[in-house]
Amino acid sequence: MNRLRRNLVLMLVGTTLAGTSFAQSAGQADGAGVAWNELKPEQRKLLKNFEQRWGELPPERQRKLSDGASRWNELTPEQRQQTRARFNEWQKLPEERRAQIRKRYGEFRSLPPEEKQRLRKNYKRFQQLNPEQRKRLREMWRNATPEQRQRVQQRLRERKQPGP
Repeated sequence: MNRLRRNLVLMLVGTTLAGTSFAQSAGQADGAGVAWNELKPEQRKLLKNFEQRWGELPPERQRKLSDGASRWNELTPEQRQQTRARFNEWQKLPEERRAQIRKRYGEFRSLPPEEKQRLRKNYKRFQQLNPEQRKRLREMWRNATPEQRQRVQQRLRERKQPGP
């Protein structure tokens, strides 16, 4: 059970790092941390491993852990199981791959909303392809020269621009 609790805490930290920021309460917006005794009992139970050093954590880390624990407690059992499975897969990835994913995620977050929407739409279209079509498309992309890739990207951008 202790291992499960440790994994849950690690997962909370991971989802906090990967997740989006949620609105903070007015009391927390000024840079103040979250006192241990301000946490709900469910949050304290989940963050038990941090109790002894809670006061030493930076205020931002306290808020993120508190928010992550709140989100975790709001998940259904199915959502929790899916989150655990994703986190286990994340842990299995080599550190280089995780660094690459973090970098790309940061790049994605810095894109304008229209570009994010376009990428999400294209990803959904890709997911609707059958496995053979996706495999073929991936191979074509991997085998393309940088110039060919650039031309494809440019054509896709032009196709998305509204006409006169």
